[in-house]
Amino acid sequence: ERSSREKRVVGRSTGGCGQARRMSDVEMDEGAGAEVDLTNQDAITKYKAAGDIVNKTLAGLMVYAKPGMTVVDCCAFGDSLITQQCAMIYKSKKMEKGIAFPTCVSVNDCVCHFSPLPSDSATVSLKAGDVVKVDLGCHVDGFIAVAAHTFVLREENDTAPITGPKADVIKAAYLAAEAGLRLVKPGNTNAQVTEILKKAASDFGVNTVQGVLMHELKQFVIDGNNVIIEREDIEQKVDTFEFEQSKVYTVDVFMSTGEGKPIVRDARTTVFKRAVDQEYKLKMKASRYMIGEVNKKFSTFPFTIRAIEDERQARMGVTECIKHNLFHTYPVLWEKPNDLVAHFKFTLLMLASGTNKLTGGIVNLDEYQSDKTVSEELQNVLAIEPTKPKKKKKAAANAQMETE
Repeated sequence: ERSSREKRVVGRSTGGCGQARRMSDVEMDEGAGAEVDLTNQDAITKYKAAGDIVNKTLAGLMVYAKPGMTVVDCCAFGDSLITQQCAMIYKSKKMEKGIAFPTCVSVNDCVCHFSPLPSDSATVSLKAGDVVKVDLGCHVDGFIAVAAHTFVLREENDTAPITGPKADVIKAAYLAAEAGLRLVKPGNTNAQVTEILKKAASDFGVNTVQGVLMHELKQFVIDGNNVIIEREDIEQKVDTFEFEQSKVYTVDVFMSTGEGKPIVRDARTTVFKRAVDQEYKLKMKASRYMIGEVNKKFSTFPFTIRAIEDERQARMGVTECIKHNLFHTYPVLWEKPNDLVAHFKFTLLMLASGTNKLTGGIVNLDEYQSDKTVSEELQNVLAIEPTKPKKKKKAAANAQMETE
C-alpha cells in the first residue's frame, strides 16, 4: 500500500534525455495540501543541505575517477558519498533523505543514464582522454538538488590544454548552461532560455540534443510540469510560461558534436522511477520483492537496480513491473560512435534576492582552447551578474541540521 505522500504525487512517463516525455495533467491530487516553496525558510535550508551534498559528491568523483577505473565503481562511489553525507545531517529527526537521482557516468558518445551493474559482462573502464559526464541528485525531506558535470580524464601531471572538438563541445555546453541560469528570473520566459542554448550551439559548431526537458522541482517531485525545452522542433514543443519568484528549476544542457539525435543501443536500462499512480497485482515473487523494495526505499525518486540488495531478484522482477507500467524507464542513450557529448546541470533557487545557483561545478575555461568565437548575443547574456549566494548564516544552518 502506498504512503499518503506517495498517493498525492502523480507520476509521469520520464523517458529521459533524447526521448519525448508525456507530461502529467496534474502533479498532485486535489486536496494534497499547500505546496511548500521558497517562501518557507526550512525548505531553503533543506534545499541548501541537499545542494551542498551534491557539490561535494561531484568534487569527490572528479578526484576519484582515474584511468583504468571501472564506471560501475565510480557510480557506486558517488552513491555511497551521498548516502554517507545524508546520514550526518538531521540525525535525530525522522525524515526521508538520500539519493534523488542515482549516479550515472556516461563517457564520450554515451549521452546519459549509464549506471551499470556489477554483474554486467561488458565492463566499461575509463581511459585518459575520455569525455566523462557525471549526473546525480540528492534530497533532504523531499527537497531536491541535482547536478551534472563534464570533464576530460587526464593522466597525472598532464596539463596540456584541451583542443579541437572536445574543447568546442565542453565550452559550448558550459557557457550555454551559465547563460541559461542568468535568464531564469522573474518576468523572463522559458523560450528565452531555449533560444540562448541554440545560439551557444551555433557559436561552437555543435548541436543541442533532442528531447531534453529541464523541469521545475518541488518537494518530492523531480519532474514538475513547467519545463524548459533544450531543442524545440516539429516533434516536440512546450508551452511558454514566465518564471516566478520562489520556484526551483534545473538548467540541464547537453551539447553534441553529432546530430543531437540520440538512440537506444544494447546497453541495459538500470535506472527507473516508480509510477506512483499505477497499481497492479504482480504475479512473480521476484516482481513483488522488487516493487516492495522500491516502495520502501525510493517511492517517488529515480533509482538504480544496483541499489536493490538482491540484484538477481531485482533483474528478474523488473520486467513484469515495466510490462504493467509500474516503472518509468531511463534508457541509456547514445550518439553515433566517435561523436562527443558534454552535459552540465545546475539547480536554481529563485529567491527574493535573485536566482541562486545551488549546484554545479565550475569549469576552468583556460584549460579548453577553442578556435570558435563567442557571439555578441551570448557575451551579453554571460555579462549579466549572477546572484551570489549568501554565506553568513551557513554555520547556524549547519548547527541546526546537526541538532535536529
